[in-house]
Amino acid sequence: MLKAITQDLWHVQHAFKIAGMPVSSRMTVVRLSDRSLWLHSPVPLSHEVRAQVDELGPVRYVIAPNKLHHLFAGPCLAAYPKAVLFGAPGLSSKRPDLRNMRELGGSAEPEWETDLDQVFFAGIPFGNETIWFHKPSRTLIVTDLCQWWQGDLSFGARAYAALTGVRTRLAVPRTIRLAVKDRQAARASAQRILDWPFVRVITAHNAIVEHDAHRAVEAAFSIFLRD
Repeated sequence: MLKAITQDLWHVQHAFKIAGMPVSSRMTVVRLSDRSLWLHSPVPLSHEVRAQVDELGPVRYVIAPNKLHHLFAGPCLAAYPKAVLFGAPGLSSKRPDLRNMRELGGSAEPEWETDLDQVFFAGIPFGNETIWFHKPSRTLIVTDLCQWWQGDLSFGARAYAALTGVRTRLAVPRTIRLAVKDRQAARASAQRILDWPFVRVITAHNAIVEHDAHRAVEAAFSIFLRD
């Protein structure tokens, strides 16, 4: 079910399997100042979750924040045909079936710039992820760039999280680190994100960090910032 995080901010997690390994992904829902909804990294919507979303306001924007989190964008748009889909640079080539998708840029769109700021994290073309800052709640919204696989996991998931360095703390997974093609660009993007005064981090996999969140991201981004 949809769960509140703070004012005008909700989330729902979806459990599924990749190559037989149980994992989860999170959709974040932001209610903007005009009372419309912004859905980040959509997941399948049950009748119950959709009813909860509909009670919050009209869905106006659906976000596929990187080239990996797009599987449920189509069904989400089918449920909300009046919404506009925004996708990661390069996603249109990967998903030509997602028609009329607008490409995310390096700065906030006019439609949501009052509530959200954004940074395109450059230098990792494998993902081409955009990171978000929800200004009213001072919340950072991340998809795959930073992860922390908390909780009671299967043996395979625990092993994978430990191998990639995201089992015991917030970190940039080793799989992402290996995909960096331009360290200078990644460093500049990381610094722009750290300039935001966030106090909370929402990740897609799977933690919500409420304590010392900025310091946790600083530690995770140290791999980009060191010489």
